Amino acid sequence: MNDPIADMLTIIRNGYKASKTEVYIPFSRLKKTLADKLVALGYLQSIEETKSEAGRSILKALLKYEQGKPEVQGIKRISKPGLRVYRNNKEIPYVLGGLGSAIISTNVGLLSDREARRKKVGGEILCEVW
Repeated sequence: MNDPIADMLTIIRNGYKASKTEVYIPFSRLKKTLADKLVALGYLQSIEETKSEAGRSILKALLKYEQGKPEVQGIKRISKPGLRVYRNNKEIPYVLGGLGSAIISTNVGLLSDREARRKKVGGEILCEVW
């Protein structure tokens, strides 16, 4: 597994495409923080840390649907291990003209694009969600 964040986003994307109500993601602190941010932004219903049958920690993410339609229309990894993408606060992109959100790893933690602009901090653009 070279890029665990991309694997997490793919699990979520595939879960929505298959109309699943919940998906299971291998646990890491960064993934937990990223999932909490997706819950706060309204793209996931909830996130819970549980143990698998093998005894490993996993994240159980409940997917959110509004009138039968998935809340997430698209989710895309921006900064990759082979090509990191860093932006200062003035260069943070607007996702779909402000309809979507970018999640940015900053020195004060993971922030949405709006929070990063408000706090005037830049960082690594992890992903975009719309």
